[in-house]
Amino acid sequence: MNILRIILFTLTLLACFLARDDAKAQVPPHPPGTVCYTPQFWCWAQPPGPPGNSCACPTPYGWVGGKLG
Repeated sequence: MNILRIILFTLTLLACFLARDDAKAQVPPHPPGTVCYTPQFWCWAQPPGPPGNSCACPTPYGWVGGKLG
């Protein structure tokens, strides 16, 4: 029974680490709506807008959609 608890705890801890959002942790202080968050990275919003609106960041392979934050 103890081994099952250890396995469950380890899986829960692993899920917590995998669920964190590294892109938001690297963003400098900014006014709301000036940063576009994509699933993998962020960029400065051009133009800024209300938080939660759709936005896009340029990449070498085209535009990637995100949300203003």
